Amino acid sequence: MILSVLDIEFQYNSHPILQGIRFDVRAGEMVAICGMNGAGKSTLLRCLNGILTPRVGSVLLDGEDLRLLGPKGIARSVASVPQKGRDSDLTVFEVVLLGRLPHRHWGPTREDTVAVEKILETMDLSGLAHRRFSTLSGGEAQKVLLAKALAQKPKVLLLDEPTNHLDLKNQMDVMQLVQHISRRESLAVVAAIHDLNMALRFCHRLLFLRGGRIETAATPDEVTAEMVRRIYGVEVDLGRIGKTLVVVPR
Repeated sequence: MILSVLDIEFQYNSHPILQGIRFDVRAGEMVAICGMNGAGKSTLLRCLNGILTPRVGSVLLDGEDLRLLGPKGIARSVASVPQKGRDSDLTVFEVVLLGRLPHRHWGPTREDTVAVEKILETMDLSGLAHRRFSTLSGGEAQKVLLAKALAQKPKVLLLDEPTNHLDLKNQMDVMQLVQHISRRESLAVVAAIHDLNMALRFCHRLLFLRGGRIETAATPDEVTAEMVRRIYGVEVDLGRIGKTLVVVPR
């Protein structure tokens, strides 16, 4: 397993947020973290990238405790894509180049610039290379942040609501791109996702958080209407469009 989460607990002051969280993620696997607002999805992602330190339990990368790696060591293995990037006057090329920082000792090298050029070309972003990040559309900005994360050459990719504020086409574009990259690069992907249908369509497993715990874990084919009702408090019907399971609120 690339990523192993072993019974972690986290609290803000004396308020418990996560309790007994345990799961593994393999290379090339996409795992969705689902649940209502306040269930602890974003907090869990911050524990996985070392921003927050669990009070109890461990996060292991290739069997090594995250706490022993240090910030630079973590950044060489784990990359995060936030919900929304800060507006920046940097160009797209410069933003993606920032992803090479964990691998640099001094200034950017020729190897760094070649790596960025290759990523931009692979993700069909070369035409935006000299555009200011602040001028991009939501879909363009999300793809650039994903390119920056990939420039880190990570083993684990963390996504916090990757389709939030995007139109339907850009939602599909981003999720298809993540799926393709995960398969090609054998990345372990963990994504906090509000859109249950996107999770069912693109992810191998869904972990449902409730009250700071993993209430249940399931493959898309194992998800039931009762499971969704228990987590979200909403009556739904399940159906299929082709081979894909879809959830429709009543």
